[in-house]
Amino acid sequence: MTRQALLSQIVLESRALTARYFAGFDDSNRTKQVVNVPNHFAWTLGHLAYTMQSAAKRIDGGAVPESDFVTGGTPKGGGDARRFAVESVSMGSVPVDDPSQYPTHARCLEIFSAACERCAAAFAAAGEADLEKDIPWGAAPIKGWQLAPRMVWHNGDHAGQLADLRRALGFKSIFS
Repeated sequence: MTRQALLSQIVLESRALTARYFAGFDDSNRTKQVVNVPNHFAWTLGHLAYTMQSAAKRIDGGAVPESDFVTGGTPKGGGDARRFAVESVSMGSVPVDDPSQYPTHARCLEIFSAACERCAAAFAAAGEADLEKDIPWGAAPIKGWQLAPRMVWHNGDHAGQLADLRRALGFKSIFS
């Protein structure tokens, strides 16, 4: 297996593992928040999708799709039933329990899945130079290939938040 194929595969695996925690969420509760749990379902999927799209664009040079994300929102909203507002799902934004500010449940799932696919495809198609180039990310640049394990860790971190949210909402365990 090539390094590109391996990086692509781990991103796709993180999608499958994260998606296990989506059970029980629907349009009636996708923006429900609970005390001491920082994010809701819709925000989480938008945040993960935007982060993966941002990583992919640094590898493949493309843009974040306007079909899934709109700019010009605020940290507390600006999205709609079809698109997330970039500003409302970026780091430091504040999730709000207002379904009109986020895509429907089905669109949240589509946008998350599409971001995983694009991110995986970017790594699969990357040349060695793309994987070894320094990429601006966070406080210090990292190598292109390092974005893949970062995406996997990031998806897992937020899957843990979804697990906490599921427990707080009284959902059945995914392991039952």
